[in-house]
Amino acid sequence: MVSNPEFATLTEPFRRELLAHCYRMLGSVHDAEDLVQETYLRAWRGFDRFEGRSSVRRWLYKIATMACLTALETRSRRPLPSGLGAPQEDHRAAVAEREPSVPWLEPAPDALFGGGGDDPAAVVAARSGVRLAFIAALQFLSARQRAVLTLRDVLAFRGVEVAEMLDTTAAAVDSALRRARAVLAEVGPVADDLAEPDEAARRRLLDDYVDAFTRADADALVRLLRADVELEMPPTPTWFTGRPAVLGFLAAKVMRPGLWRMDPTRANGQAAVVIRRRGDDGGHHPYGVQVLTLNGAAVARITSFNDPGLVPLFSSPPPS
Repeated sequence: MVSNPEFATLTEPFRRELLAHCYRMLGSVHDAEDLVQETYLRAWRGFDRFEGRSSVRRWLYKIATMACLTALETRSRRPLPSGLGAPQEDHRAAVAEREPSVPWLEPAPDALFGGGGDDPAAVVAARSGVRLAFIAALQFLSARQRAVLTLRDVLAFRGVEVAEMLDTTAAAVDSALRRARAVLAEVGPVADDLAEPDEAARRRLLDDYVDAFTRADADALVRLLRADVELEMPPTPTWFTGRPAVLGFLAAKVMRPGLWRMDPTRANGQAAVVIRRRGDDGGHHPYGVQVLTLNGAAVARITSFNDPGLVPLFSSPPPS
């Protein structure tokens, strides 16, 4: 048995990946941070009883997963607008009022999860495991299916290991995994979201997007959007599909020269911008975070999380 003074040394290296795991389970960075804290508290309290029959990593994942499953017993799924209803194809359509009562899915800063080290394959795996489309798709699964799929397909634990973590049988794990994969196959293509340009092209595209958006240059922006581009704006349930609808809405309702400040960042392994809006005092104040899904050399989806409370997660406010 190991002693308590070794607790931090043995467990701290797994904090970031446990945060990513809890985020996949819960769809909220804030909730995930709370559950990681609870995981470490439970682990510290039970450390004297840890006898090394499994690895420290697997032991921590068992504690974290069970904590998440308990939390999900009293929490609703976290959707995006695209998971609640059909899109609008006409930018003149009435836009619904904000729905702050809905527990919307939250974006996650890449910086919270680390970069996956120097191994390019590890970087790709780390990013794909938190892609926004993947996290949104997980919300369609039951809590237990979510746990099985992430432990098996994202984290590559063996079936017998997952069965031990969830206090069930390997056959039950295999059954849950089959059902979870079937649901994911129905609710959305995730593989297409990985067809991003290389890093240099990604940055050029992001810079061009920010420039066009902040200058309110619709002609420049149209060249950056796919014909089938989609726009959603939680907490607003209404969302749009197709370049004419998306660009028409942005040009008519959103884009004004000098109104927005956008600072490039990364969220969910994707290009993103932190958004600030000019106020009556002339300064730019937190407004939200946009996550961009890039496919090839164009923007395939704009997910604009219009929640000022998310901005501190990504950066400190720059001076106005």
